Amino acid sequence: MTLDAVLARIDDTLPDACDRLLDLLRIASISTDPAFEGDCSRAAAWLVQELKSLGFTASARPTPGHPMVVARHAGPGRHILFYGHYDVQPVDPIDLWDRDPFDPALEETARGVVIRGRGAADDKGQLMTFLEACRAWKEVHGTLPGNLTIFFEGEEESGSPSLIPFMKDNAEELGEASLALICDTGLFADKVPAVVTMLRGLAKIEFTLKAADKDLHSGSFGGAAINPIRVLTRILGQLHDDQGRVTVPGFYDDVADLPEEVRAQWQGLGFDHAAFLGGVGLSQPAGEVDRTPLEQIWSRPTAEINGIWGGYTGAGFKTVLPAEASAKVSFRLVSHQDPEKILASFKSWIEAQLPPDVTLDWKAPNGSPASVMAIDDPAFDAARAALTEEWGVPAAFVGCGGSIPIAGYFKEILGMDAMLIGFGKDDDQIHSPNEKYDLESFHKGIRSWARILDRIAG
Repeated sequence: MTLDAVLARIDDTLPDACDRLLDLLRIASISTDPAFEGDCSRAAAWLVQELKSLGFTASARPTPGHPMVVARHAGPGRHILFYGHYDVQPVDPIDLWDRDPFDPALEETARGVVIRGRGAADDKGQLMTFLEACRAWKEVHGTLPGNLTIFFEGEEESGSPSLIPFMKDNAEELGEASLALICDTGLFADKVPAVVTMLRGLAKIEFTLKAADKDLHSGSFGGAAINPIRVLTRILGQLHDDQGRVTVPGFYDDVADLPEEVRAQWQGLGFDHAAFLGGVGLSQPAGEVDRTPLEQIWSRPTAEINGIWGGYTGAGFKTVLPAEASAKVSFRLVSHQDPEKILASFKSWIEAQLPPDVTLDWKAPNGSPASVMAIDDPAFDAARAALTEEWGVPAAFVGCGGSIPIAGYFKEILGMDAMLIGFGKDDDQIHSPNEKYDLESFHKGIRSWARILDRIAG
């Protein structure tokens, strides 16, 4: 089989692939610090040269921030776009690193060989798995595997300020693809290969309740004057009912049921919620009582009070009735929930419960919708089968409790679904000192992409 020849080539050339990754890791492409602007440009140029050497037409495209790298190879079959980011997080605190974060190396550990260095797992090691799969494919077949666009960002770790404008300005070019592949996620429980098919959205708002025109002496005004902290805590204390459900009217109107096939896969993962919560000193799930912990994390919407303040909080007592009380509240959204609709309903719910003499000041409402991928696209089952073959355990469609904005942008701006497939592990220490990427993740990640491309790119 030609795939067997590609996999054998990957195995034989793994040391060379590691050397190339180490070269990229030596470039200190910290996007958030202007002092490293030149390094970000160097990383983009390095990737352009690698892509050209593989037969792509490639260029670094200027933006108001760091360059975008775009590469193209026209070929037969479905047009696929692969996304990754070459920028990395700052390294502080540097004294907690066991080696120079930009002097990467392979290290022997009790759990096997790891690639140590800033960006090893997030995201240089992950993006290089795809390039190395393309390299092996070309070395065996003489051509790249199909109809491909590569899109690398240089500002993911600093909020992606140039991303949306760039995608909109280049939508005709990037939108020629019909499916995006994103390699910036991980294995489930460090061993189960996974395709992320749903990402929760996010809506958030800050608000302040105001009453008297100044703080009041509690002895002179206590009992007669309304206390905005009392009003705030009373209202927010009713945000959830005894079953863990959110009480804001209409909150669940646009929430779809989880497909039974996906629910069965999740059950088969054997998620240990006791260990999950025990790791942070907790014991009981606090969400909707009729949902499993995985459903609560991945496929159900939430409302959380992220901050609350008012009155005197210094040492000792200052017995006042505060003039103001404030809170920050966020909602993780799923399915077809509209952030603007959710925030409007929440505001109306708060306003309807205000007593006389209390007014509201709303600040900083914003949000983004959830991303739910069309898993009836045959490419999703093909990728799951390819991952199962490589890792020797059944791959699963999984959810993600957080938000990965790029997946939503592909849907919203370019009209395409995305498959999020990654090979990171929970202990990779991304964004922290001593970041690493397991050599097994790098090696099997390359092999995984070769298998996936064999199934979906031709």
